[in-house]
Amino acid sequence: MRARTSEDAQLLELLDPVATAAGYEVVRLRLMAGKERRRLQIMAETPDGDMTVEGCTLLSRAFSEILDAADPVAGEYTLEVSSPGIDRPLTRLKDFETWEGFEARIELDRLAENRKRFKGELAGVENGQVGVNIEGEGDTTLYIPFEWILEAKLVLDDKLMKHGADSRAARLQTEHET
Repeated sequence: MRARTSEDAQLLELLDPVATAAGYEVVRLRLMAGKERRRLQIMAETPDGDMTVEGCTLLSRAFSEILDAADPVAGEYTLEVSSPGIDRPLTRLKDFETWEGFEARIELDRLAENRKRFKGELAGVENGQVGVNIEGEGDTTLYIPFEWILEAKLVLDDKLMKHGADSRAARLQTEHET
């Protein structure tokens, strides 16, 4: 899920060590078509989930050096490095643990319970399977093999917005104290 196509996977293999060396993790990488040129979008964060403008700049420069030297993308493209954002994609098993208790939309690559799309509260991870309390189905927790998940994203709701505001306030307080 961090990479969708084989080209994305090759780029991820090239850039993952660069991010790790700089103290970051790539959350998702996508090489997308554009009107005039392609766009290489990379979402990243520190292991504890932070990303700053300075971090984006640092990674953008580090990635550019490697990409210029290796030249793995045919034609022109624009490099875009960002944080995953508040309604972030969930691409790693640890994301489903970190965001337990928050609502997410999940799309599978195959049918489970006669459907491919689910919305519900994340209920943690058990034996490599993602738990989801399915919306509108009471106390039913469905466990989905992580490998079946095609896409997953947090739902922007009041709980997530409050969490984001609280996190920003704590970060600003810490910055102000130093």
